[in-house]
Amino acid sequence: MSRFETSDDHPQKWHQPVRVPVNKTDVFETAKEMVDDLAWPVVGVDEDGLALTCRVKNGLLGGTSIIVVRVTGPDGIPSSETSCSCESSGALLPRDRRNVAEFIRKFWMRVT
Repeated sequence: MSRFETSDDHPQKWHQPVRVPVNKTDVFETAKEMVDDLAWPVVGVDEDGLALTCRVKNGLLGGTSIIVVRVTGPDGIPSSETSCSCESSGALLPRDRRNVAEFIRKFWMRVT
């Protein structure tokens, strides 16, 4: 099993959380649209915690990934942070970093 998640400690921009001056509920709606555009099957939506859980099959060698997109931020203030984590099982060649970067790159272009 392998795991990767966004963090400010990563040097690459596409491996860091996305921060924008937009209300967190609006950003969460955009994240749902982005997941739909990526055709990632959603297996869980936490409307209160603003989290999406997706299960993605990465092909024969990539196994199956559980991807969680989470939006945080203060209530009533236009400020949000979107993070993404990916955990793979049954993978000879895990795609955790690639899955996170794919979402963050496209999401960043959509919200900025």
